[in-house]
Amino acid sequence: MSHILVILAHPAQGSFNHAIAGAVLTELSKNGYDHTFHDLYLENFPPVLPAGEIPADAPVPPLIGEHCRDLLAADGIVIVHPNWWGQPPAILTGWIDRVFRPRMAYRFVEGDSGEGVPSGLLKAGKAVVFNTSNTPPGREREVFGDPLERIWKDCVFGLCGIDEVLRRTFSVVVTSTHEERTKWLKEAGEIVGAVFPPQ
Repeated sequence: MSHILVILAHPAQGSFNHAIAGAVLTELSKNGYDHTFHDLYLENFPPVLPAGEIPADAPVPPLIGEHCRDLLAADGIVIVHPNWWGQPPAILTGWIDRVFRPRMAYRFVEGDSGEGVPSGLLKAGKAVVFNTSNTPPGREREVFGDPLERIWKDCVFGLCGIDEVLRRTFSVVVTSTHEERTKWLKEAGEIVGAVFPPQ
């Protein structure tokens, strides 16, 4: 049975991000997937990377080790978070800092002299990222260049060997109606169902 890792990063319980995560988990269960779910804020995940953890062979605290094992075991990954300043919330970037470790999530190619030529090590073949935003899509692309697209597809998942990445932003949330949000939740479930179809 394939195993999917689901990560949620939003501080407000009852947020639309939580509703999206709920739709994701429902669809995965319906399609027969085993899954691990981490609500980073609810779990009070410690995002600050200490200097002592930077070396690839450094020992890590038990909690970080658990998250590393969950990442390595995943056949697929789903991330849910809001767009804050064109980037994920700090708790999620800290999760990446501490969990996407060298020689676990990626390594540098033989003969690399420090310029950073990566080789991905994660076995997860697919990833889905759901974002919420209060910026209209056109403005996000034209004014800001959609930085989250580059962060997830190229800087995180692409570097770690996951080439199939689907990202969907739901906006504008602050002015959305109940009907719009209901439609978005249905769409989130359909996207997950398409990427991770019934086993």
